[in-house]
Amino acid sequence: MFFESHAHLYFEHYDEDRDKLINELLSTEIDGIINVGVDIETSYQSIRLAEKYDRIYAAVGLHPTDLKSNSDDAVKEIRELLKHDKVVALGETGLDLYWDKVPFETQRKYFIKQLELSLEENFPVIIHSRDAEIETMKVINEVSDNYTGVFHCYAGSADTALELIDKGFYISFTGNITYKKNDREEVIKALPLDRLLLETDSPFLTPVPFRGKRNDPSKLRYIAQKIADLKNISIEEVSKVTLENTRKLFKIFDN
Repeated sequence: MFFESHAHLYFEHYDEDRDKLINELLSTEIDGIINVGVDIETSYQSIRLAEKYDRIYAAVGLHPTDLKSNSDDAVKEIRELLKHDKVVALGETGLDLYWDKVPFETQRKYFIKQLELSLEENFPVIIHSRDAEIETMKVINEVSDNYTGVFHCYAGSADTALELIDKGFYISFTGNITYKKNDREEVIKALPLDRLLLETDSPFLTPVPFRGKRNDPSKLRYIAQKIADLKNISIEEVSKVTLENTRKLFKIFDN
């Protein structure tokens, strides 16, 4: 069984077959799914899916490329959404210097606000960092020395990942680790399995051999197999440990 720690099944990519897909996933080898919001609207959509299915959970947050110049009211609303029984994390939040959509200072301001909120409310935080490793670490170090959370679709160095693990973070990788041109292999080898999670980031970053097609959590098996190959262990061990890690981080112990 595999636990999907980061998906976006509310996106329009799934409008034609969402319920059919989710029922198939939860009846086969997917133990659970965390749908991750990127703004207020998708945070509510994640909650609605979590209300509909027992083994779907929600994360609520403001993605750095989806911020408005003044998102203070949105942060207040995220605080209220954290009270919902099926919300297990705050996120995704972070910094993104790849897309030139939101000014850096706006990203930084609301990244800090959401980190502080996650600490105040004792919720794990899901962090997005793209082309911003140094800037993200500056904020992380500024706000606290101790966290619970995960750096999703991790793109940084092994040294930075180990520093993040020391601060309480888990690390997760997506289908891009299966691509011929990727720089994640040595990073994965360097990290302990008991600090890794599995994610697809569906509908994006579909692993080989399905690259170019819509992604969904059934493809977790291919990401797990790649990690198993790199660490010279069985896919069963990767499945078992990452499932335990996900349940521990997000405090999911109900089935």
